[in-house]
Amino acid sequence: MPSQLDQLKALTTVVADTGDFRQIAAFSPRDATTNPSLILKAVSQPEYAPLLAEVVAAHRGQPLDAIVDRLLVRFGCEILAVVPGRVSTEVDARLSFDTAATIARAERLMALYAAQGVPRERVLIKVAATWEGIQAARVLEHHGIHCNLTLVFSLCQAVACGDAGVRLISPFVGRILDWHRKAAGAAWDEAANAGPQDPGVRSVAQIWRYFRKFGIDTEVMGASFRNTGQILALAGCDLLPISPELLAALQAADGPVPRALDAEDARRSELRPLVLNEAIFRCALNEDAMATEKLAEGVRAFAADAVKLDRMIEAL
Repeated sequence: MPSQLDQLKALTTVVADTGDFRQIAAFSPRDATTNPSLILKAVSQPEYAPLLAEVVAAHRGQPLDAIVDRLLVRFGCEILAVVPGRVSTEVDARLSFDTAATIARAERLMALYAAQGVPRERVLIKVAATWEGIQAARVLEHHGIHCNLTLVFSLCQAVACGDAGVRLISPFVGRILDWHRKAAGAAWDEAANAGPQDPGVRSVAQIWRYFRKFGIDTEVMGASFRNTGQILALAGCDLLPISPELLAALQAADGPVPRALDAEDARRSELRPLVLNEAIFRCALNEDAMATEKLAEGVRAFAADAVKLDRMIEAL
C-alpha cells in the first residue's frame, strides 16, 4: 500500500510548512509557506548563518525593513528552486492594522521577486486576516498580486476573504484546538475531540463546505497541525501545509486515507450565506472569543519574532 503521504497527495495539494528549504525536497510538496517564526527558526541554525550574513553584507546601509524583505525573498527564491509551485512570503505582522502600509510592503516584496525573475503566479503574499489586512488583500488582488490570508480562526474572517477575492486562506487547526483544550480544562475529553470532532478540524471543514456550496473560488489551506490525525481528517481540503516532522510521519505510515471532504456533500448542505460589512465583521469576530483571542495572539507572536529577526540583523 502507498504511504499515507502519497495517498494524501492524490486528494489534496501538500504544502511544506517550513523555512528550511534543505528539508523540503525530501517530501516533494507542490508549494511551500513561511512565516516570521519559521524564517527566524531557520536563520538561527548554523547552516543558514552564511546566507543571513551574505544578505546583510550585500545590503548594508539600507533601512532595516528593506534588508528583512531581501532576506525573505532570498529564502523564497531558494524554496522555489525545490518546489514546482508557489511560495508564501509574509508581510511584517506589525503592519496588520495598516492597510496602506501592508499594500506598500507587499508591492515591494513582489518587485524584489520580479527582479529575481520570479513570475507573479509563483508567489503568494501572506497577510494577517484582520479587517485592515483583508482590505489590503482586496486591493492587491485587483492589481494582480495574489494573497494568502493567515491567522483565520472564524467563518466571518473566511467569508470576508472570499468577498475580497483573496486567492487563498489559511485557517488554523491546531491553535483552535489549543484554545478549546485550555478553555475546557479538566473537563476536556481528548478522545471525543479527535479526528473529525476536533474543533479545529470542524472549523476548517465548515469553511471549506461554505466555499464549495456558494461557489467561492478562494482556496482553503488548513494549517497549524498538531498531529497526523488532524491532517487525515481534512483529506480532500484544497491544500494542507505540513511540517517536516509530520510529513515524515505520514511518509512512514501506510494505513488507508479516505476522502474526508466531498464537494457534492458540501453543495447539498443547509448552510446559509453570510452578508458582511465592516461593522458586521467586527461584531461577529468580537462575539467569537476564541477567534478574537487567537488572532490577537498570533499577530503579537509574529510581530515579536519580526523584532527578534531585526535584532539578529542589527547584530551583524
